[in-house]
Amino acid sequence: MKPTTDPIPVTQTEAEAAIRTLLRWAGDDPAREGLRDTPRRVAKAYQEWFAGYAQDPTAYLARTFEEVAGYDEIIVLRNIEFESHCEHHMAPIIGRVHVGYLPRSRVVGISKLARVVDAYAKRLQVQEKMTAQIAQCIHDTLQPIGVGVVIEASHECMTTRGVHKRGVSMVTSTLLGSFREDHRTRDEFMRLMRG
Repeated sequence: MKPTTDPIPVTQTEAEAAIRTLLRWAGDDPAREGLRDTPRRVAKAYQEWFAGYAQDPTAYLARTFEEVAGYDEIIVLRNIEFESHCEHHMAPIIGRVHVGYLPRSRVVGISKLARVVDAYAKRLQVQEKMTAQIAQCIHDTLQPIGVGVVIEASHECMTTRGVHKRGVSMVTSTLLGSFREDHRTRDEFMRLMRG
């Protein structure tokens, strides 16, 4: 899913110039030995950190399997580690995602669920939005009976600046279909998620 308006393309040279400007603004000399290659390295890191903008998460869920011998119980993939960046301060968000779904007639390879998480995490994010995006993508693409997504993460915008509170984690959840409507399904998902 692309942004509603396509951003104006930025060249590698322009990105590196912007990073040199930030280094000067911070009070250092981008021409000194230790910082000479920093603009190139930072631009390369940004390409990796924000690779999700070039990915279509629904494409990862396109290949499914129907030969599951009648399996019709909840599937949970726990502890999918992720790194993201908050859209307010561009500071890291680091945490774990737990994904569960109750298949209707088909399942998807478990690595594909992790790829969906990465595609959304590798964008500027707000944790609440990311939780809803992952759940909605799985719901709309696989059309399962129910979906549950829980994210636990620490936000460096809160730990390294502002209130400086370490050891704090934020938990968000999105429950759709039977995970929202049926307390037994929801309870089973929560129990399986905790292990």
